[in-house]
Amino acid sequence: MSVSSSFVSSSLASSGSLQTAGCTSQFVPFKHLKGEMKLGLLILADHASANLPDEYGSLGLASEEFSRHIAYDIGIEAVATGLHHALNVPVVMSQFSRLLIDPNRGEDDPTLVMRISDGALIAGNAQIDETEVERRKALYYKPYHQAISDQIDQFLAADICPIILSLHSFTDNWRGTPRPWHGGILWDQDNRFVQPLLSALQSEDHLHIGDNEPYTGMLKGDCMYRHGTSRGLAHALIEIRQDLITYSEGQNEWIDRLARHLTALLSNEELIAPCRDLVYFGSYADKSAKT
Repeated sequence: MSVSSSFVSSSLASSGSLQTAGCTSQFVPFKHLKGEMKLGLLILADHASANLPDEYGSLGLASEEFSRHIAYDIGIEAVATGLHHALNVPVVMSQFSRLLIDPNRGEDDPTLVMRISDGALIAGNAQIDETEVERRKALYYKPYHQAISDQIDQFLAADICPIILSLHSFTDNWRGTPRPWHGGILWDQDNRFVQPLLSALQSEDHLHIGDNEPYTGMLKGDCMYRHGTSRGLAHALIEIRQDLITYSEGQNEWIDRLARHLTALLSNEELIAPCRDLVYFGSYADKSAKT
């Protein structure tokens, strides 16, 4: 049965989940930290925040659910902000929880709005109709992606092909199985920036850095597909295990590590030169969709 957005709102209100209706206009869906473009680096954080607009209350979830990975990437906002200060590069971060709508999914992805996430039933999403999905796209998802596109356009207008680095975190275990990686680099077909970054991180003997682990970077319509692959820009997505960046000491360690490696890589003109051209590698996700 299709349930209208007005029905969802009234249901949340009657359950006590709707706090302050009509405040959507006050909610800013992204944070854009301005920086120098000369390094040619743009940092993104798709899941930086566990926030929801007031009108959605808690989507029917208990408050403790918003401290879990289902709501946001733990530690990533601090790491992204720290890299902004360390490198003085532009950063664009979402300011809404992925429980509302996931900016790292394609617009037609069935997991764009999750009804159940890691065992948690999301009452405010369970029966929403297409009208409500489109509303969330218009108010939150699309403005975030537009902010990224606008920043890329600024780079290109300055005759700079930016490298895009997307920051994420992952849980230290999956359904009771420990994950051995300290971090991982996700990618699709374009390895121009991936290989130098992967080599730099793997040079630290005590680190276990996954290559397309613990996930794959071959996801049609996701943020890197949309802004990297489709625009011919070199890019990489880094996953950091969340228990390593939950607190400030670990966050600072990863900020220092990434700032050191990124500075060295971006100053190596011979190494980074291939990243400064628009090259359309395509995606394995497109190829698999055709088979």
